[in-house]
Amino acid sequence: MKITVIGHICFDVIQLPNGTTSQSYGGIFFSIAALANLLNKNDTIIPVFGIGKIDHDNILNHLSKYSNIDTSAIFKFDGPTNKVHLCYSDNKKRIECSEHISEPISWSKIRRYLDGDMVFINMISGFDITLETLDFIRMRTRESKTEIYLDVHSLTLGIDSSNKRYYHPVDSWRHWLFMLHTVQMNETEAEHLTPELLNEKNLVKHILALNTKAVHITKGSRGSTVYLSQQKSISRTDVPAHEPEKAIDPTGCGDVYGAAYCAYYMKTKDILKSTEFANRVASHNAQLIGSSEIDTLSKFQINV
Repeated sequence: MKITVIGHICFDVIQLPNGTTSQSYGGIFFSIAALANLLNKNDTIIPVFGIGKIDHDNILNHLSKYSNIDTSAIFKFDGPTNKVHLCYSDNKKRIECSEHISEPISWSKIRRYLDGDMVFINMISGFDITLETLDFIRMRTRESKTEIYLDVHSLTLGIDSSNKRYYHPVDSWRHWLFMLHTVQMNETEAEHLTPELLNEKNLVKHILALNTKAVHITKGSRGSTVYLSQQKSISRTDVPAHEPEKAIDPTGCGDVYGAAYCAYYMKTKDILKSTEFANRVASHNAQLIGSSEIDTLSKFQINV
């Protein structure tokens, strides 16, 4: 199995409600490291992202321990790597500031790596790719029938002059969410995505009418809800989180959720079982601080 993962990498500086501070790789690193631990050595993960040239050798060394990651699509650029400051007042509320957000990943960097079983696009910064590039990806994967999983993530975030992120609607949201295998967002992103301020039920109805197969709304300690279009009706399945009372740090849980879903779905083609697996793995990630212990996800390695 082969999966291409597209999105920005960053350094996370995390301050938890108890005053604990940690620093570790974040952004797309959560997704690719989760996949590396969940898939086996015969699978291939191809991350496509850029990193500041001063950090390029370090990230390659960091990823070299994963035998199933192909680092050939990682490129370097002049200037610093994005740094994200996350200050939590509790496990649900945080202030996020981003410094040095990278330029969008160009179509020329992506087009050679779309012949696998799945493409996982994670809008880590919200500026990871342009809508035009997504259209190119859609056209290329339509020929190969490679399925696309899109995590909306920071597409709903703007940035002010002090680097603080804030929610804003996406005028072109229908264009972004058209003809995909699955769309993922958390309930706050869902609330802010549309200028029309559609509620969850109506938002999902509109997305599934765009020839997209499934919508995941993640809900933290309450698990997630997956919606599927079935002929002329929409099915809803609520999947609980596992051990939510043990949550310590929610950073990266959505990234891990999407990775776990994609990994299990590639092996089984079962949307509901993949959703249950994603919740189980993301719940474990919530018990970890930053990404420093992400290799403990290997206990969930998929053997089907």
